[in-house]
Amino acid sequence: MTTSCTLSVLICTHDRHQLLDRALHTLIECTEGKPDQVVVVNGGDERADRVVRSFKGRHQIDIRLLKTTNKNLAASRNVGVPHCTGDIVAMTDDDAEVSPDWVLQMKRVHAEHPEAGAVGGAVTGIDSGHNLTSRLADIVTFRSLPRACDVRTVPGVNVSYKREVITRVGPQDEMLFRGEDVDYNWRVKRLGYQVYYDPAIKVAHHHRSSLSQFLHQHHMYGRAYYLVRKKWPDMYCIYPHGFTRPRDVLKAIDVFASIIYKPLRQARELASIRDRLLGYPILIATQLVWKGGMLRQRVAEWRPKSTT
Repeated sequence: MTTSCTLSVLICTHDRHQLLDRALHTLIECTEGKPDQVVVVNGGDERADRVVRSFKGRHQIDIRLLKTTNKNLAASRNVGVPHCTGDIVAMTDDDAEVSPDWVLQMKRVHAEHPEAGAVGGAVTGIDSGHNLTSRLADIVTFRSLPRACDVRTVPGVNVSYKREVITRVGPQDEMLFRGEDVDYNWRVKRLGYQVYYDPAIKVAHHHRSSLSQFLHQHHMYGRAYYLVRKKWPDMYCIYPHGFTRPRDVLKAIDVFASIIYKPLRQARELASIRDRLLGYPILIATQLVWKGGMLRQRVAEWRPKSTT
C-alpha cells in the first residue's frame, strides 16, 4: 500500500446536525490532503441530511448520504462500510474535528506499516483549555501516548482499516451498545494484524460537557467492558475469570486497590495543583462507576438455575 492509495471516511450521526456541520467542514474544507470519499450514515432527522447535501460537489469528493434507523453505532457503521470504496476506510464521529493533515497521516502510517490492520491516533478535547471535565477525559477516556507504537486498541473516533482487513473481520457486533471498537480491534489482532497508534494522527473531540455525563459515559463503558470480556475470555482483562492461579488472587486484589492508586497516578498528569486536588476525587468516582458498570452488567445477566 502506498501513500497514493484511496481513502474513504465514514461518519455516523444522530440528531447532532450542528456538530456534523463542523466535522464535515473541517474534513472537507480544511484538510491538506482531501479524502477521496465521505460516507455519512444518518440515523436522525432531516437537518443532518441538509448539512450533508450542502457539501456535495466540493473538491471533487464523492459524498454519499445514507439513511438508517438509529440502533447503535455498530449498526450504523455496518450500514455505511459496504458503501466505502477506498483502499483505506477511516472512521470518525460527528462530534470530532480532524487535523489538517489527518488524511495524509493516515495514508502515511498505513504505507509505512503494512503489518498494521488498524491505525489510529490521538484524541484531545476541544474544550480542555477551560473545562476540567474535558481535561480529565483526555487522561482517562482518550489517553494519548507520547510516541508511535503497537497498542491493544484505538478509539473508533480516530481509526482506519485496510480494506482487506475489513473484508476478513466482517461487520461490527451490533449486540454491543458500547465497546464495539475494542471488540473489532481485538478481532483484527486475532487475525494476526497489528493495531498501530501514531500521535501525529490527531482528532479534536467534543468530550462530555458535564460531570454527570462524564460519569455516566464511564458507567456504560464498564458495562461494555464486561460484555466484551465475556465474549473473548482470552482478551486482556483487569479482573480474573476464575481463581486457578495465585496471580488470579493478586489481580482480584488489584481491582479494588486500583480504585485509590490509579486515580492518584492519573491526577499527577494534571498541570496545576488545583486541578489535581479537584480531579482526584472525580477520578476515584470514575473508577467506581466504571467498575460498578461491570458489576451491574454481570448481575443483570445472572439467572439462578432452576431447582426442579
